[in-house]
Amino acid sequence: MKILLSGGCKNGKSTLAEDCAVKLSESGGGLYYIATMIPHDDEDFVRIERHIANRAGKGFTTLEQGMNLPDCVTEENACGTFLLDSVTALLTNEMYHDGIYEKDAPDKVVQDLLAFAEKVENAVFVSDFIYSSAEQYSVFTEEYREGLARCDKALAQICDAVCEVCTGCITMYKGELPI
Repeated sequence: MKILLSGGCKNGKSTLAEDCAVKLSESGGGLYYIATMIPHDDEDFVRIERHIANRAGKGFTTLEQGMNLPDCVTEENACGTFLLDSVTALLTNEMYHDGIYEKDAPDKVVQDLLAFAEKVENAVFVSDFIYSSAEQYSVFTEEYREGLARCDKALAQICDAVCEVCTGCITMYKGELPI
């Protein structure tokens, strides 16, 4: 099963994603947390520590994969359940790495996400809903928002369940969650 959870920052997406992934993993094959954030400041490290504490004792094996997503899938773990948190950070890493702006990064990330989803048994994707504001931002920000929307649209098409989480409330757009 493939699930896309989208929503605003600090609205409960990660907790819901963990619960879904744990439930999906009951069929066996291992439980993997794909950590995509590459920390750059103290706030990032605090956020990472909070996520580590929240999933403690749930059985996750953490895979640090900030770029080149399909590389974390092996023949041994492909039948497991993967929680990817987050598509947002993955795109950021690919689009703005080593001080270089990669305009074509959204195309690469879409390809990587679809290749990854094809390889694995179960996946829960977490993404931030940042592309609906009517405000105009810088060219780079607008290209990033449009790129994230393309990533989420591609995932929504192949996922069995798609929902938005807002202040802990779940709005289903496709399918049903396993919990």
